[in-house]
Amino acid sequence: MPELPAPDYPAEVRARLEADGKEIIGRYPDSRSALLPLLHLVQAEEGHVTRTGVRFCAELLELTTAEVTAVATFYTMYRRKPSGDYQVGVCTNTLCAVLGGDAIFQALQEHLGVGNTETTDDGKVTLEHIECNAACDFAPVVMVNWEFFDNQTVESAKRLVDDLRAGREVAPTRGAPLCTFQETARVLAGFPDERPGVTEATGSAGPASLIGLRLAKGETGPGRIVSPRTAGYPAEEPPPEHPSSHDSRPSPDHHPSTSPSGTQPTLPSSASDPQHPAGPVSEEGE
Repeated sequence: MPELPAPDYPAEVRARLEADGKEIIGRYPDSRSALLPLLHLVQAEEGHVTRTGVRFCAELLELTTAEVTAVATFYTMYRRKPSGDYQVGVCTNTLCAVLGGDAIFQALQEHLGVGNTETTDDGKVTLEHIECNAACDFAPVVMVNWEFFDNQTVESAKRLVDDLRAGREVAPTRGAPLCTFQETARVLAGFPDERPGVTEATGSAGPASLIGLRLAKGETGPGRIVSPRTAGYPAEEPPPEHPSSHDSRPSPDHHPSTSPSGTQPTLPSSASDPQHPAGPVSEEGE
């Protein structure tokens, strides 16, 4: 049987969402560009993108429901079924996985009695695995409504979901204080978070993410790269300054040629010795 058209929102809800939707559309030169934040807007209303939400977005942007559905089903941040107040995402990509992410995800499934993308009976927690939380320097990482909980263990992750279900206050490792998934969706739609002090609490990147910046500013000396060829080098004979394949000593039957400057001999390497062809060579550590 053909599916009946989706019902519309109640009149007062429709009027409120239209006002917010027109504000979102006004930010873009092309109205179609507003589709992603509009989907967050309707998700903030019902906790997931319903057929009614798809119809609303299509009518407001003069698109077909098929065009809106194609976008809503492509991005994983849009939920297509009812979900919990707290989306608990465990990174199971390579680095987080080998450092404990796989163990955390399996333990939480058993602890909560749910599978991937399923919600606990009390409607509090939806558990899912995430391919990457973009926080590898704090692995393993768990996110709750897209806020970071770094350096997690099986036990700390269990305490986290227990606190969420019990309604106890939970503070992210970094970032804004937690709010519900629907409140998060409204912020992602582009509306300000009105909670007092929330902007100041967001902070910046964590220390592990800023090491490269500190090095670039000269605040910390770079690490020392040690080549295996320098190990045990005689104290009276310092090792080459730039150990690489170009620093190999010539064989007894080799007659070094003169460099263009006429001062330094050119030593054989895999790139310059026709008897040992190879691909391009680079300095160690590159």
